[in-house]
Amino acid sequence: MATITLLLPERTRLPGPLPAAIGRVLGRADRRDGEAGARAQLRRHFRLLPDHWPVAALTRLVDAGDNAAGAGGNAADVWLRADPAHIAPDINGARLLGWGEGLGIEAQDARAFLPALRPLFGDAGFQLDAPHPARWYLRLPEGTRLPALPGPDEALGEDLFATLPQGDDAAARRWRALITEVQVVLHQHPHNRERAAQGKPAINALWFWGAGRLPTAVESRYLHVRSPDTLLQALARMAGAAISAPDGAEGAPAGDSLVDMRRMRSLDLLGTQVLPPLLESMARREFDALELDFEDGTRLGLHHGQRRWQFWRTPMPALAP
Repeated sequence: MATITLLLPERTRLPGPLPAAIGRVLGRADRRDGEAGARAQLRRHFRLLPDHWPVAALTRLVDAGDNAAGAGGNAADVWLRADPAHIAPDINGARLLGWGEGLGIEAQDARAFLPALRPLFGDAGFQLDAPHPARWYLRLPEGTRLPALPGPDEALGEDLFATLPQGDDAAARRWRALITEVQVVLHQHPHNRERAAQGKPAINALWFWGAGRLPTAVESRYLHVRSPDTLLQALARMAGAAISAPDGAEGAPAGDSLVDMRRMRSLDLLGTQVLPPLLESMARREFDALELDFEDGTRLGLHHGQRRWQFWRTPMPALAP
């Protein structure tokens, strides 16, 4: 049975009333509630072997491709994201306010900063490069000990001190010192004055996160994945799915398909332009089932014929609780 699954943001990001017709249909949907969060949402659709979550190694596969088996690299390499970041002081300390693509980083920025940073990492035995201007990477020697390093989405807006590696062990001390040294080099770098003149925020830190090796295998039921997200593209590639960036959810090819709409912020767009043609296609038996998977863990499932029965269920007035 062919299914189209839409990956959607948290329901609170899609506030407002649903169109009456769509509310009636979704009111008849089968509902399941699961774990909330971006990682949990993706893990509902992809199984990694071994079971871990090495974001850096996965996105490296798309950005450079040199860590895949047979690509001239070593699939056993350990990778760590070292994304350019912007930290701003406040009355209580400092906070992460942006990173990566959100900083408007271009290739010339990487070319300016990397020569000043590489000696710091070379002395530690790490190799730093930037196959994508906004996604930088460290290749780590075998056996490198790492403290807990939260992802930037977890740390955004939080007190910087609370996100630094904690503890008095050698690994935590080493990485706290390296983070500080990086900040000093970037704070003094003249290229940040050029960015300021262009109205861009300073790149005054690197955010280390997503460590791990490329998984041996990724399993998924999807034959087609549409997403602009590098991590999701890497998971799809390893699962053997066809990949394309979405221009809408209509016209999905035969076989189970996953469409990434997590950046959507318009309930009107979802209710008037995305769902109606999909429901009409399902009524014509062009596919059999439609699933809406929200980042807060809620999933709504519809299948052919469901619009005509379960008529006793109450229409859904809105997505947001």
